[in-house]
Amino acid sequence: MVRPLLLMLRTYVAAWRPPDPDRGDSPVPTAIIIAGLAVLALGILLVANEAIDDWTTLIPGSGDAPDNT
Repeated sequence: MVRPLLLMLRTYVAAWRPPDPDRGDSPVPTAIIIAGLAVLALGILLVANEAIDDWTTLIPGSGDAPDNT
């Protein structure tokens, strides 16, 4: 019950503050930042997947699993 009231009070008080001239629009659009993070995550995933594939091929008998179809 107290948290929503504090949030409303904080929002109300923040409206009184003059805008900060140092806080402007980002020179890099948000979509480009998100796309870069997605590409980075995909790269990490591919490297990890390759490392896992290399590691599993070193396990003896990993290719000798019975076919249960």
